[in-house]
Amino acid sequence: MSGSSHGHTLAAWTGVIISFIGFCVAGVFMVMANTVGFWVGIAVVLAGGAVGGIMHLMGLGQKRMSRAAVEQKTANAA
Repeated sequence: MSGSSHGHTLAAWTGVIISFIGFCVAGVFMVMANTVGFWVGIAVVLAGGAVGGIMHLMGLGQKRMSRAAVEQKTANAA
């Protein structure tokens, strides 16, 4: 078992959703052979990572635990 929640936070989900939308946009424009649209989609994917990281820094991400706290939580779960 893991000692964390695997990123089930507002920051993580927002970053993933934005990146997924960018991936879909890039895929559609790749099939349409539109280079500019493809790169816009790739930029949206990168923006999703940046938004997730910024939201994490704002306190909307998972709180960091010390290694000892994670080991203690994992040991108690077993």
